[in-house]
Amino acid sequence: MNAIRDLERKACEIRMDVVRLVYTTGCGHIGGDMSEMEAMVALYYKHLNCSPEKEKDPDRDRFILSKGHAVETLYCILADRGYFDREELMSTYSRCRSRFIGHPNNKIPGVEMNSGSLGHGLPMAVGMALAGKMDRKDYRIYTVMGDGELAEGSVWEGAMAAGHYKLDNLCAIVDRNRLQISGTTEEVMSHGNLEERFMAFGWNVLSVPGNHMAAMDGALTVAGQSAGKPTVIIANTVKGCGVSFMEDNAAWHHRVFSREQYEQAMAELQDRRARLL
Repeated sequence: MNAIRDLERKACEIRMDVVRLVYTTGCGHIGGDMSEMEAMVALYYKHLNCSPEKEKDPDRDRFILSKGHAVETLYCILADRGYFDREELMSTYSRCRSRFIGHPNNKIPGVEMNSGSLGHGLPMAVGMALAGKMDRKDYRIYTVMGDGELAEGSVWEGAMAAGHYKLDNLCAIVDRNRLQISGTTEEVMSHGNLEERFMAFGWNVLSVPGNHMAAMDGALTVAGQSAGKPTVIIANTVKGCGVSFMEDNAAWHHRVFSREQYEQAMAELQDRRARLL
């Protein structure tokens, strides 16, 4: 699946899966699921060299969802890609004794590491990328971080190390939706000019509209061709993207749909998908 329209349609379908999952199980960080969607779909349906058949392949690409609270998107994509049974996910997510817990669980096929304690994904990705360089491997490492997560000091320790070791096999994506659970990122802990910050640490920096599939795809292509530096993609997104009443609304960081809201969300997404056929 490479055509932009196909990727856009897949993003719409995964959004519908996520809405269904959150509604039927009564939990989930739906706002961040929706804002990270284009980045995740572009990665898993075009750019990542990984598949269920390559799950243990030492030469596979690695992905870490550092903003692990937005795991519903990852789970729905992995189910769609055939890593595990979709119905098990839909019927047991966040239930007692389920392996599908509310953050990535590396006992699940396709999940590289447990995450969700924010600030850990980038340092772990740096370690994986450095190991790849030392072993002379060609695999690439990708991680998606939330912008609220960037207040963690370990993020910047990882950024400094990645620049120092010139890890051009590493690509970080910042889901820059500018909202976190307690308000706007600029009110809670101002980021200022993120592009300049990462440049100061020796990174190749790309800034794109993160819910625009063609832009996200193009940025990932450029990242894959970068030499001598790690790449960060500042994906300027909209929290809750794809459902009108959720968009740019901090209240939907973690919230469950009423029946009426669920039906409206699904109707909007079904209409959006129909226009992409």
